[in-house]
Amino acid sequence: MSDSLVIIPTYNEKENIEEMIEAVMSQPSGFDLLIVDDGSPDGTGALVKTKMEAHPDRIFIEERSGKLGLGTAYIHGFRWALKRNYQYIFEMDADFSHNPEDLNRLYSACKKDGNDMAIGSRYVTGVNVVNWPMSRVMLSYFASHYVRIVTGMPINDTTAGFKCYHRSVLETIELDKVRFMGYAFQIEMKFLTWKYGFKIKEVPIIFTDRTRGTSKMSGGIIKEAVIGVMQIKIGSLFRSYRRDMEATPELVEANSLDRANS
Repeated sequence: MSDSLVIIPTYNEKENIEEMIEAVMSQPSGFDLLIVDDGSPDGTGALVKTKMEAHPDRIFIEERSGKLGLGTAYIHGFRWALKRNYQYIFEMDADFSHNPEDLNRLYSACKKDGNDMAIGSRYVTGVNVVNWPMSRVMLSYFASHYVRIVTGMPINDTTAGFKCYHRSVLETIELDKVRFMGYAFQIEMKFLTWKYGFKIKEVPIIFTDRTRGTSKMSGGIIKEAVIGVMQIKIGSLFRSYRRDMEATPELVEANSLDRANS
């Protein structure tokens, strides 16, 4: 069994899912893959099961009834991964906006460099986005800027959805108390990781908009993010962020060194 699990939520991704699965399976780091499918009526789940036969014990599927949302899909996957003792857990889209080859760079940033979260960042070295209209580029870029101002997070791409977590992050965050399940979910997870004092690294990537299938972006998702950021910040004023290991910083450092040397 691999020490790493890639989680991909799906809803009507039949145009992309088979090629994406093969791309993940071919990566040299040897990732396992969990598809969390929200009852896709287009047959996405059936295609995944066919691929499971070709890659036994490396591909898994969790099928849910109905479209239950991005955040709930990831949290479902996080709990599944923690129960099975994966050490490095990834979030990734099914539509090739995230390049599967970059999984290796996020993995290295955590396992070899000792970071607790690695973010595939569109904005750490300028604006690295392909096939987006300028209006969407500006909306995304300034949304991240807005989030940084409100929250104080020292992260360039605050809305990124391509990430690697060390399991200690997900064990520390109280997953049942994560408030947002749409676009703001990505912001809240980074905010909690930062507030708990975990080590975060932004890894520059090139983000390419989907060419097949239908985007899940909507005005309601954007509205949730704008309002949600203020709620996240206000809520943080009345909450304590403490880890069991905070009292022994040398243990935190030792754990990071252990990962870097493994």
